[in-house]
Amino acid sequence: MDPKQKTRNPLQQLNHNIGVVVNSLEVSILVICVAALAVLLIANVFARTFFSSIYFAEEISRFLVMLITFTGVSYGVRKARHIRMGAFLDAMPPKMEKTFIMIICLISAVVMGIMCIASWEYLTNAMAKGHMTPALRVPKWTFYVIMPIGFGLAAIQYFRTIIKNFTESDPWQSPDQQSEYEDEIIGGPRP
Repeated sequence: MDPKQKTRNPLQQLNHNIGVVVNSLEVSILVICVAALAVLLIANVFARTFFSSIYFAEEISRFLVMLITFTGVSYGVRKARHIRMGAFLDAMPPKMEKTFIMIICLISAVVMGIMCIASWEYLTNAMAKGHMTPALRVPKWTFYVIMPIGFGLAAIQYFRTIIKNFTESDPWQSPDQQSEYEDEIIGGPRP
């Protein structure tokens, strides 16, 4: 066991474990979707040039872009790559900065929760209508499943940032990012 891991309190350990799971989910979705989108679009260009266009390419592309977008919302929060008032926060003393970060994260988590609920209602409305996609003939609502998941994951990331700021002495912009200028570690949260 890593010596640093022994010093974590239960809340820090829970926050870390949630981060590992969410990170794996986000990175897997983003890598697979970006690769699939690239392959599909390149294959469609060749098919259109030499044969005929792949009839379902537009629908699959739209679905992949939605997956990338709503998964990217959560990923952006976790990596502190969302829009924020950096100059305003950087000018504050660390204790005040930490307080403002936690207030902003709480408000953002509530907004993401509201968006999660609204997108869930949109999804259930789409399910009730029973519309099908023109090319693949699958229910249109399958394209919208990622919306509440993406907003829900973003809310979780904001709550994780609040927990990180409660359990650490320095201010943290996100669960994985202490400072905007800190070197980013590829491969997920630190052990």
